[in-house]
Amino acid sequence: MKNILITGATGLIGSKLIPLLLEKEYSVSIVSRSAKNISKVKTYVWDIAKNELPQEAIDEADCIVHLAGANVGSQRWTEKRKQEIIDSRVKSGDLLLSRIKESKSQPASFITASAVGYYGLETSEKIFNEKDLAAHDFFGRVGKAWEDVLVNTNDLGIRSVALRIGVVLAKEDGALPKMSMPLKFGFGTPIGNGKQYIPWIHVDDIVSIFLKAIEDDSIAGAYNAAAPEHVNNTQFMKKLCQVKKRLFIPIGAPAFLLKLVLGKMANIVLKGSRVSSDKILNAGFEFQFPALESALTDLS
Repeated sequence: MKNILITGATGLIGSKLIPLLLEKEYSVSIVSRSAKNISKVKTYVWDIAKNELPQEAIDEADCIVHLAGANVGSQRWTEKRKQEIIDSRVKSGDLLLSRIKESKSQPASFITASAVGYYGLETSEKIFNEKDLAAHDFFGRVGKAWEDVLVNTNDLGIRSVALRIGVVLAKEDGALPKMSMPLKFGFGTPIGNGKQYIPWIHVDDIVSIFLKAIEDDSIAGAYNAAAPEHVNNTQFMKKLCQVKKRLFIPIGAPAFLLKLVLGKMANIVLKGSRVSSDKILNAGFEFQFPALESALTDLS
């Protein structure tokens, strides 16, 4: 029975991945900042600031799924917060790597979350693929920091995977509940000019991609994890209103108001480009929800 060690396990993806792994009779352990009481799951407590992580956690792991990282959209991007976002990825990755190097039995695979923000916060007609370089803006630096640990795990002969995740759609958490808030007043509108693309993915599909990365030894390197259907913000909100049976008003919420409230963090919702899903499709993955309408209908 393979043992899967998960960091960031209480987040949106981790909380969905754990029951799926248990259902498939994997042994699951997690790393957390505090003890957790999850049935059939062993918890190891780590302190990244103090460089503390029980060696046993790594020694017993056949595969590490690294989801830990401070939420980029939870606070304004002050210089201090931006450094916390990067440090949460760099220092956690460095701590895992140090324990892997000390391990008597190294894991066979290391899978890290990344984000489509790797390509930068911009709106263009380019469709980004995995061969494109990281952008030089803050989001690009965050994505590169997240993935840099793989340079070292590859050198150790460990199969290493980075999943560049799009906007995850789920009922209970993430972007969709926030995007749906205006619909409580009976209508929805685009954000800004509405031309920015939203590389999205249903939560069930992203969890299935992680499972494929765990089980399929041919999966290695970076993969975009976003649905094959491309939509911009206007198209997304129009489809959301249609599914929710709300009025769609094609007048965008003023961008300057968002910038006033959120500062530079407003670019998360005001900018966005398309990313290609060809690589993961060519690896044999089949999306359960390849089209936005089916995803939104399922989550309504």
